[in-house]
Amino acid sequence: MTAYFIRRFLLIIPTFIGITVMVFVITRFVPGGPIERIIVEAQQMHSRAGTGAAEQSQPLSQSQIEELKRYYGFDKPVLVSYFLWLNKVLHGDLGTSTRYYDPVWEMIRERIPISLYFGILSLILVYTICIPLGMIKAIRHNSLFDNISSVIVFIGYAVPGWVVGILLLVLFASHYEIFPLGGLVSDDFEDFSRLGQALDIARHTVLPLTAYVAGSFTVMTFLMKNSLMDNLAADYVRTAIAKGLPFRKAIFNHALRNSLIPIATSFGNNISVILMGSFLIETVFNINGMGLLGYESVVERDYPVVMGILVISSLLFMIGNILSDICVALVDPRVKFE
Repeated sequence: MTAYFIRRFLLIIPTFIGITVMVFVITRFVPGGPIERIIVEAQQMHSRAGTGAAEQSQPLSQSQIEELKRYYGFDKPVLVSYFLWLNKVLHGDLGTSTRYYDPVWEMIRERIPISLYFGILSLILVYTICIPLGMIKAIRHNSLFDNISSVIVFIGYAVPGWVVGILLLVLFASHYEIFPLGGLVSDDFEDFSRLGQALDIARHTVLPLTAYVAGSFTVMTFLMKNSLMDNLAADYVRTAIAKGLPFRKAIFNHALRNSLIPIATSFGNNISVILMGSFLIETVFNINGMGLLGYESVVERDYPVVMGILVISSLLFMIGNILSDICVALVDPRVKFE
């Protein structure tokens, strides 16, 4: 088993290089980078100053543009620039934002606790609700409860999480004014007592957390249901029941553990989701987490921030795959890593 996990960790290196090279090359050839943005801003300044059309078309000289290319590292070949960037990453330097001119790691570190807060809560809710619900639906297959819950769950699956968030905002925040319109805390948060601050955070959490859970609720529920139904129909469970084992014990002592294998397979992959949050949901609710930072960095062509978020998310995703293997080995004793 040790040799297997050593190989898996070693495979992280070429996979990480492949992912980052691909995205790094794309960022170099996509129009609208920092240099183009500076040129547009200079044109707008010249336009407000009332300069001529010729000056507005190209407000920067060629030497100024070449200096900007040297400053942002665009004067070197793509692979050379990539390895220079990779060397900085290996030394713990994710670069500096081309939009806000702040260190990328500082910008990410400020937002990690917020995304962790929503990610951990949504993960706990998904597993604590979906696993029991899937079990009940499997045991009571084709019952009225199963059919009604399936309709509700499928409706939730058909509507994206960010659309659910907009609907919740319109209904419960704008129309009925039960919950706040966005953010994580109120403007006068510092004036509240400890209990008041906790209640204020809870009020701001309800709507975005509901939108978070709606996205993965259906898949996990039906994964649990279908897996348990397959195991209940297996010969070993039917034999155990035929020998006199109560149905309840047959579920919890035999079928349940094997039914958790697909759930365990996807557990590690949720780690990256926990930390990175959701781009659109955080944008809808104006939550200053990793998702909103990633969305703004893509829109603003802030490539150092894009690459910094990619570094963290890709490493978490690959480590999550290894953790999924560990979870499967813990649940399924038949799995042997050789």
